[in-house]
Amino acid sequence: MRTLYVIVHPESTHHVDGLVGGWYDSPLTPAGLRAAAAVAEVLRARIPEQADVELFSSDLRRAAQAATVIGERLCVRPVLDPRLREKSYGEAEGKPQEWLNQRFVPPPAVGERMRHDEGVRGSETIAAFARRVYTAMDVIVRRDCRHQVIVTHGGAITFAVASWTGLPIESLGYARFHAAAGSITELREDDYFRNRQVVSLGDVRHLV
Repeated sequence: MRTLYVIVHPESTHHVDGLVGGWYDSPLTPAGLRAAAAVAEVLRARIPEQADVELFSSDLRRAAQAATVIGERLCVRPVLDPRLREKSYGEAEGKPQEWLNQRFVPPPAVGERMRHDEGVRGSETIAAFARRVYTAMDVIVRRDCRHQVIVTHGGAITFAVASWTGLPIESLGYARFHAAAGSITELREDDYFRNRQVVSLGDVRHLV
């Protein structure tokens, strides 16, 4: 049995300050660091002590900090991959969320949604975002390791899960999966049929 755990980084300063995240390089808050430690304990309980484990993370500070805490508990060093970053919001990053809300152009109900221009200079399209997360997932899944951990961002969860289940990018114009900050999504592949399951999505029971 192969298991992949996808972690959404816990609370960071841009959350509490009401700022646009994206590639804005905010650190974890003290609460976020405590949540990362809780995630680490859950993973240590689920992954056998002597098992090989691989740990991958977005290179943005809030994700990398969480990965460092998790890696210390699992005795593995995280591999930082910029393809696991959140969607880029271009010139909106680090600005108040209200600034983005006033300028954001939502996608149409019908028509081109994946390559839609959101009206913010430098903002990444959903298609570009999806392609880079898919590329990162392809590299990770091709590796021969039965226990893997990925630390990423809330927006990337949709594409991590969709890639795992083999959904074509073109089918994701409307589909979104939600997972809260500090959550654990467990993905599993059986050894016989090679079927891939979404065992849990956005589990936050460890944060209570």
